[in-house]
Amino acid sequence: MKLLLGTHLLLWAAGKPNRLSATARKLIDSSANELLFSAGSVWEVAIKRGLGRSDFQADPRLLRRGLLDNGYDELPVLSEHVIAIDGLPLIHKDPFDRLLVAQAIVEGITLLTADSIVAEYRRPVRLV
Repeated sequence: MKLLLGTHLLLWAAGKPNRLSATARKLIDSSANELLFSAGSVWEVAIKRGLGRSDFQADPRLLRRGLLDNGYDELPVLSEHVIAIDGLPLIHKDPFDRLLVAQAIVEGITLLTADSIVAEYRRPVRLV
């Protein structure tokens, strides 16, 4: 199964794996799953790190390199993804989270998130 990890899950998988739930760890560790990260997540880390957010202190260059080195595939942000945001209900206001939901819908993959508000989009979102 193709799994797109939300930004916080990526950060935790890369630097604080003890923050991951048992379900998230099991899905991430399963060789049956193909793990993806969005270029939008790297963008989010760069923006929010620059704003001084304490939960986004990872170096985006090192994060990207580490994810690629650990077998994650990068999902680029396409105009098709951006256009799909227009059709989403305004459940969550964060533009990066809305982008991830739109990418999951367009690509027909599952978005894993630790954010209960993002999970209100339901399919293709899974709260872990």
